[in-house]
Amino acid sequence: MALKMQPGLTATALGTNLGITGEAVRQQLLRLAQEGLVEARTVSAGVGRPSQAWSLTSAAQARFPDTHAGLTVQLLELIRANLGDDALDAVISARETATRRAYEVAVGERSDLRDRVAVLADLRSGEGYMAGWTEEADGSLLLVENHCPICAAATACQGFCRAELDVFRAVLGPEVQVEREEHIIAGGRRCSYRITEVQSA
Repeated sequence: MALKMQPGLTATALGTNLGITGEAVRQQLLRLAQEGLVEARTVSAGVGRPSQAWSLTSAAQARFPDTHAGLTVQLLELIRANLGDDALDAVISARETATRRAYEVAVGERSDLRDRVAVLADLRSGEGYMAGWTEEADGSLLLVENHCPICAAATACQGFCRAELDVFRAVLGPEVQVEREEHIIAGGRRCSYRITEVQSA
């Protein structure tokens, strides 16, 4: 909380603010740094040894209250109430189109399904889905998302989940079958997608 209110403090300054020794603060900061919650930058203040100025990382910032989920749900409800379901569908469709185009560019010309799924998992992890994939014993691939950063919006409007599944199918290609097996919105621990190459006749 002290670094949230005053970023860039030294351990000594933090100790003074908190009423404890600078060494005690340093030990806590090193522990927090190992957890990826704080980071230091070296600052020179003229004569003498440079000091370490500490700030929160983005991971630590995410631990503070954030009302974006509530605002998102409110906006979706306002669109539906004031502009109708067609307008909400148009918003979801526009997001779906933009996402599909970005994913298609990232996947590029990769022909191997495993490569395409690996890129897709990396993209999703970058968006906060904590995604990964495995090859199953039957030869199918399992794309897993352990977190849903748009859970509030998806709960308020299932169209987001439908659109994401459609994007996966479009990006992986017509010769691939993609089926959702687990669904966070339906009470699952995670979202998972079974990906199977369709055998040509």
